[in-house]
Order: sequence, then structure tokens, then C-alpha cells
Amino acid sequence: MKDREIALFEAGIKLGALYHQFVGTPVSLESAEILEKAIERSISLQPFVESISVRLNREKIRERENLFGYAELTGDMIEVEVKVKVGEALVIASLRWDEEKKYPMMKVEELR
Repeated sequence: MKDREIALFEAGIKLGALYHQFVGTPVSLESAEILEKAIERSISLQPFVESISVRLNREKIRERENLFGYAELTGDMIEVEVKVKVGEALVIASLRWDEEKKYPMMKVEELR
């Protein structure tokens, strides 16, 4: 298998693991930044991750806060970009909500 194929596969694994691991996590406006950093650090421990950026949509968190002051993390709140490098191959992949499909879509943004 070529480095490029491994990098593409690994990028998909990172995003899928992130999504299924963290959806449902309690989050508030006060904890959103901490959760972003925790997700980044967790995923960055995995092999081949060069960098990762996680942003949570504060407006959606605010809109969905329950009586106890928090919301549950959902796919439409998460925006991620991950860079995976295997050998000379670099993949930049993203996870973003697609409003038309009403689904969190994963996408290869760039392959070098």
C-alpha cells in the first residue's frame, strides 16, 4: 500500500473516531473551549496526525442548553480539520455539517 492511500485511510479513521467518540458529550458555553482542546489532544495522540483544529458552534450550544445549563454535543455543532502525514503524503481532511444533506460530512480537502 502506498503512503498516499494509508494517509487517506488514516484521515478518515481519525474523523470517524472523533465523531463517534464525542457526540453526546455534555457541553456548555463555559466548557466549549476546554472540550475543543480535549478533542484535539485526544486525536493528536493517534499515529500520523500532524495537526488538528476543532471548533464547536457556540450559538447552537446556547440554543440547545437545557434547564441544567448544558447541551449535548451533536454533529451540527462540530467543525474539524485534520492534517495526516504518512511518509511524503499529506492529507488535509475536514468534518463539517452539510445543511443541505442535514448530515456531518467528511471530506478530503487536499492531498499532497
